[in-house]
Amino acid sequence: MSAKNIIKQNITETLETNYMPYAMSVIVSRAIPEIDGFKPSHRKLLYSMYKMKLLTAQKTKSANVVGQTMKLNPHGDQAIYATLVRLTRGHDALLHPFIDSKGNFGKHTSRDMAYAASRYTEVKLAPICEEIFKDIEKNVVNFVDNYDGQLKEPELLPTTYPNILVSANKGIAVGMASNIASFNLGEVCDATSAIIDDEGADITELIKAPDFTTGGYLIYNQREMKKIYENGNGSVKLRAKYNYDRANNCIEIYEIPYTTNVESIIEKIIALIKINKIKEISDLRDETDLKGLKIAIDLKRGVDYKKLMMKLYKMTPLEDTFSCNFNLLIDGRPKVLGVRDIIREWVKFRTECIKRQLSYDIEKMTDKLHLLKGLEKVLLDIDKTIKIIRETEEDSMVVPNLMSNFDIDDLQANFVADIKLRHLNREYILGKTKEIGDLEEKIEKLSKLRESDKKIKNEIKKDLKRIKKNYAVDRKTDLLYEEEVVEYKEEHFIENYEVRIFVTEHNYLKKISHKSLRGNDEHKLKEDDNIMCEFDAQNTDELLLFSNKNNLYKFKIHDLEDHKASVLGSYIPNLGELEEGEEIVHAVATNDYKGHMLFVFENGKVAKVPLTSYQTKNNRKKLIKAYADESVLKGIFFIDKPKYLLLKRHYPKNDENNLLAVSTEIISEKVTKSTKGIQVLRLKKNSYLSETKCIDEEQLEMYKDYISKKIPMAGRTLEPTAKQIQFI
Repeated sequence: MSAKNIIKQNITETLETNYMPYAMSVIVSRAIPEIDGFKPSHRKLLYSMYKMKLLTAQKTKSANVVGQTMKLNPHGDQAIYATLVRLTRGHDALLHPFIDSKGNFGKHTSRDMAYAASRYTEVKLAPICEEIFKDIEKNVVNFVDNYDGQLKEPELLPTTYPNILVSANKGIAVGMASNIASFNLGEVCDATSAIIDDEGADITELIKAPDFTTGGYLIYNQREMKKIYENGNGSVKLRAKYNYDRANNCIEIYEIPYTTNVESIIEKIIALIKINKIKEISDLRDETDLKGLKIAIDLKRGVDYKKLMMKLYKMTPLEDTFSCNFNLLIDGRPKVLGVRDIIREWVKFRTECIKRQLSYDIEKMTDKLHLLKGLEKVLLDIDKTIKIIRETEEDSMVVPNLMSNFDIDDLQANFVADIKLRHLNREYILGKTKEIGDLEEKIEKLSKLRESDKKIKNEIKKDLKRIKKNYAVDRKTDLLYEEEVVEYKEEHFIENYEVRIFVTEHNYLKKISHKSLRGNDEHKLKEDDNIMCEFDAQNTDELLLFSNKNNLYKFKIHDLEDHKASVLGSYIPNLGELEEGEEIVHAVATNDYKGHMLFVFENGKVAKVPLTSYQTKNNRKKLIKAYADESVLKGIFFIDKPKYLLLKRHYPKNDENNLLAVSTEIISEKVTKSTKGIQVLRLKKNSYLSETKCIDEEQLEMYKDYISKKIPMAGRTLEPTAKQIQFI
């Protein structure tokens, strides 16, 4: 591309003219639901079914519905059918599905169960849709042109209950998202009525918590629930329900969290079995059938099924989290609202719908009253009316003659002219006259109702009471209060026993129980390999492995495989994914992180770091910069009590060696892992710390001449005859 073809653009202007309209379209026209509880795709589909008279007619093929919906929604048949599937009773994603279905629509609890093609399935609107479309023909909501301007569609649906809180809804827009939990219809109706009476009413007792189609347990946290009710943000923990079949030693999962599916649960359990995290299971099956969901878990003999379920809740999606983000469109603008504010907004919306319905009825009645008023004038002198009609020579002059003789308008005159001759009797005349009085009375009553918000809200409450009676069902998700829940703690379920840890120079690791080690202490090692360090530990301890590249690798000892002395052991680079050329140089086991690490460097400095500096709240397996890299590392030691450090200084110029012995107590502690340490051994120019050793006080006798109580010190010259002094 030549330089002259390049057009410079201001990035902010480009975003504003190109990206922002797209982002707003996704937010407003696709992903975020409105106060009626529907996204545009849902609304277009249901309204198309309504116009097909599928509220009262027999079921029709789903393909017919998809075809009709494409007149309002041009996004393609597969997208429309996927939307339809989620709204069906068969799919079981909604507490109160909007579509009665026949055929295979998959299941919300299954990721892999495919729904049948639209030509095989049949649908119609569910009875509850009467409440969704109530009075929609009475101008209760605005109608707009469809995408090609050939048809009209509603901007909102006039739901007679807060469907936004009853139907779960999830959407991802550009720069924002929405995730609305479903609540029990009866509870929502009660809470809405309470807020109508008193906007500050406490609804926490009326709406207990979210309710989901998949059942299970909701672990009730009062603090989180208050956040959801007031702010629209928060999260709830969901748990599966299970039965234990004692005869077959089998756990049967029959209800799962709404946020997961059967396949994900089974895959996670299998993965844990493969890495030896779960050893109690002998077999695992999906036994879901027409009777309902079931995951069967066969147990090994002697397994405590309650403890296993606690472990499965902790490690698998059998316990999952639903994150609430009650983001919805209010007057075309996205807002995150709490449950209370959503109900308030819905009451405003519903009040406006009823006012518009009343205005429509009043207008129709007023029009009819106007016609009857004209009829009344004519019927007062029926003989004159007949005479005018009979003496009028042209048909087109009948209406004008009636208008001029009775002081009525064109509409009234046409209405009179169209009356059949048989209706010109006393009974008809008296009936019509009486109807005028009834209409006037109704118009007056409706007008007063329209002007009174209090009376309109009473009508809303009547609707809510009726809806609760006709459609409410018991909660599907039971509450489990947080204080009743016993949380899984790994250490409670780990078999504890004494082990001995061996780490070799070639980076092989063996974990051998004391029982296995007795009488079998002859190790199998690779050629030229030697044991670098060994120590006793408990199976519940953590193992810390320091590498030559300043990294620390952490393992739970109980996660490591048990070995026998006759095997090579586990290759550490495979366990911890070590870097190329990285080797383990020291190992430590701990369960309380008490004690210190000593890092001795060639420049004569020593870093004393508390072991707590390597303790982490989460299960991090790798810590970088576990110690300083400024100088060559000459030794690593773990101390849990005062010891003595032997430091050997070498001066190559005259092949002189000095030795210094210092107590670890006089070396000051540094909390930072990567600290450079403090100068302990004073060096001459071109000299360096060549060897180091850590000893107990009982071993100090032969080194007493080299002890210093101050640092830094150069130490004393190490006589060539002092052969008894050795370093490891």
